[in-house]
Amino acid sequence: MAKPYVPHDVLDETAKTSLVGLGSGFFIAAIQNAMSRRNVGALSVFTRGAPIIGICAAGPGAYAFFSRTMMNLREKEDAWAAAFGGFMCGSVLGLPFKRTPVVFALGGFVGAAQGLFHVMGNRLDSFYKEEDEFERKEIVRRTTRLPVEQTIAEIGEGRGIRPPGYEERRRERVKEKYGFEVNPVSATAEGSQ
Repeated sequence: MAKPYVPHDVLDETAKTSLVGLGSGFFIAAIQNAMSRRNVGALSVFTRGAPIIGICAAGPGAYAFFSRTMMNLREKEDAWAAAFGGFMCGSVLGLPFKRTPVVFALGGFVGAAQGLFHVMGNRLDSFYKEEDEFERKEIVRRTTRLPVEQTIAEIGEGRGIRPPGYEERRRERVKEKYGFEVNPVSATAEGSQ
């Protein structure tokens, strides 16, 4: 049975995604500024790198806005919404070329890539959706729980494992092996005098 749809906060997710894109665009512009052969000032990151910073912020923002809006309108999270958001993101990335075929081509390419990525389970390493880790651990814990007696029988006593009757069995083993009796020591103030 499919999980019930939970609406997305479109503006919040768009703002967060745009801020991440803004930061990455600033990073790329700073690298370009540092690698420049000409002597440019520190503020040329913003003047020369403004187009890159803007595109890097607008592309992911367009993806988040349009994909989440489509998910909310259709009330389902599927590959069509991801493909539509990818198309819009690619179209924004194609705008600096100022040619309509390039805008549509980049939009189609990014949309197809995002749609396929969503169909394949939103993962790069496998086709299967990852199950909830907490749920998996709970199932393992319920199905593999062993009684304490069995655990002690398998790993033995000692080394911090002291089941009931351990001291008496230890005294008997020491007496058999070494031939002297171990007197229990009281840990109270009277026993230490």
